[in-house]
Amino acid sequence: MKKQLLLIRHAKSEWGSLALKDFDRPLNARGFSNAPEMGKRWLQKNIFIDAFVSSPAMRAITTAKLIAIEIAFDTEKIIKNPSVYHATQQQLLSVVNKFDNNFNSIALVGHNPGLSEFANYLTNSDNYNLPTCAMVLITFDTDNWDEVSGGTGEVSWVDYPKNTPELG
Repeated sequence: MKKQLLLIRHAKSEWGSLALKDFDRPLNARGFSNAPEMGKRWLQKNIFIDAFVSSPAMRAITTAKLIAIEIAFDTEKIIKNPSVYHATQQQLLSVVNKFDNNFNSIALVGHNPGLSEFANYLTNSDNYNLPTCAMVLITFDTDNWDEVSGGTGEVSWVDYPKNTPELG
């Protein structure tokens, strides 16, 4: 059974208040509209997940919840993992390598630059600088999350809010 990892960068966040700690920054209006839109696009792709993991930062967990609502995933089952908050590529690999092998498909909501670096590392690429609310589905030909490492993944799908289908 192949493993699938859907990497999601949090939606656009608010920078207005200097009094707020980075961890507590909320989504802005665009973020609140982009996250449900990306959830709808995800649903159209018939991608199913066994688990949903998110950074506990306000902008990330809000993104995860807005998307979960669209795909009918129970928001109470989203796993908040503090190790994902501003994680480096190596820290994200450590998180993924510890995933339960009973889960074959997992969504992970996090932050840049670590998330983009992680997508590039997993796919042996330098193509990805993920914009806010971008999604990258990476497939691994393994039964074990601890075997996921550099260059072991293949991109199956990429989408982001400003990516519009061709008219025709």
